Amino acid sequence: MALLELDSLDVFHGDLQALFGVSLALEAGEVLALIGANGAGKSTLLQTVAGLLVASRPQALRFDGEAIGARPAEVLARAGIALVPEGRMLFPSLSVEENLLMGTLTRRPGPWNLARAYELFPVLEEFRKRPATSLSGGQQQMVAVARALLSNPRLLLCDEISLGLAPLVVEQIYQSLARVRASGLAIVLVEQDVSRACAAADRVCCLLEGRVTLQGVADAFSPAQISHAYFGN
Repeated sequence: MALLELDSLDVFHGDLQALFGVSLALEAGEVLALIGANGAGKSTLLQTVAGLLVASRPQALRFDGEAIGARPAEVLARAGIALVPEGRMLFPSLSVEENLLMGTLTRRPGPWNLARAYELFPVLEEFRKRPATSLSGGQQQMVAVARALLSNPRLLLCDEISLGLAPLVVEQIYQSLARVRASGLAIVLVEQDVSRACAAADRVCCLLEGRVTLQGVADAFSPAQISHAYFGN
């Protein structure tokens, strides 16, 4: 049984349909790169899996065999789904460590704790008492990733984690994700850098205007095939 299954998933923003019949599956410990141009529906898909948006049919979205399309975000967080949102969404009034501890509110058992988060991102321990939003963009992204890990998820959803960051910082974050993956987490990775996303993933899924245009093993497609799926031309 797949850990995450989408079966002809439709999602609406009010009267506007954002996803059209999206189907995919993710196994435990697998990494899926979700690619596509701006407005393709990538963030909508992640937000729906995380419970921030509602699927048109509860059965269209299943986690560990259970229909979750109508369950709220707090229930899904306790079930083991964690989102690293685009823009990081840190609490500006809280320190780095206080932001990290917000991830522990799910009270899920597991291997991730403050000590392990600081081992993954040593700079965060050095700055643990500083306001989280006073850090550099890359360091704030580390806080967002570590906060999600402290919920001890089974599925980690990463939305544009390299957006606007310096190449060296992006490399550090991707190295950390490789270590996270080795612990057995399943990861859905939304990324504008297609080559980097495919290199980090087992499989790739491309969205165009809310529809799947390409899906399969990450290294099975030529640049021309990916470009056609990405742009539709």
